[in-house]
Amino acid sequence: MKRILLFLATNLAVLLVLSVVARVTGLDRWLAMNGGSYSGLLIMAALFGFGGALISLALSKWTAKRAMGVQVIEQPANANEQWLVNTVRALASQAGIGMPEVGVFDSPQPNAFATGARRDAALVAVSTGLLQGMGRSEVEAVLGHEITHVANGDMVTLTLIQGVVNTFVIFLSRIVGGIVDRALFGNRDGRGGIGYFFTVMVMQMVLGILASLIVMWFSRRREFRADAGGARLAGRNNMIAALERLQASHGPALPSHMAAFGIGGGAGMGLQKLFMSHPPIEERIAALRAQV
Repeated sequence: MKRILLFLATNLAVLLVLSVVARVTGLDRWLAMNGGSYSGLLIMAALFGFGGALISLALSKWTAKRAMGVQVIEQPANANEQWLVNTVRALASQAGIGMPEVGVFDSPQPNAFATGARRDAALVAVSTGLLQGMGRSEVEAVLGHEITHVANGDMVTLTLIQGVVNTFVIFLSRIVGGIVDRALFGNRDGRGGIGYFFTVMVMQMVLGILASLIVMWFSRRREFRADAGGARLAGRNNMIAALERLQASHGPALPSHMAAFGIGGGAGMGLQKLFMSHPPIEERIAALRAQV
């Protein structure tokens, strides 16, 4: 889950920076003065929207390494690290992708994540708790799950979805900003006053949060596909056993600012479930057991 939350947070930060740039350079003011040209506004929104998502994707591996304190294995220092690197290499070969970077991060809870802008230049990292608390067959299944994310191009698909969402968030926030600026602040010269700027910023954040529901829905669907891929690469029983071990673990799998990165999921009810990046583990286990 943490990968998605970090991606969304980075994306939102980039969008806010781009909004400030648009204000400072006068682009927002020009758009407000030419409010009738919705096609021009839509083009700008698409450029900024997809730009923000692509920058977030480009930074994903760098951000994850620093946020989680990942130690990349350049040269295996012991038999466990050698096994880990060899297993990732074998799974990557089976999945038809290039060899990812392999790393370990310090966390007592069992978890793992994969990220990166390209299928052949990804990062796969596991927690110390995963290596210590699971058998090798279960660890292999978790690695297969993460390798499947890479092979499926999930981060690229997520970026495209986020780009479309960003475009409409930027577009609609500026439309609302212009309406509020004229109706409440009496600014009718089309220059885009302070009311316009603050309304745009607030609406961009509010609409961005609502739009994240779409991203979270996609994230939940891809977890089922990654579980199925992990089962193909490492065996269905091993994948189920790994999920059961995750379900039995207590406490947060990763720090709160990194929840979308991991393999683990939680239990959500009602509206809370809409904001979850992972389906409940029991649903994922049931889906695997239902496979023919």
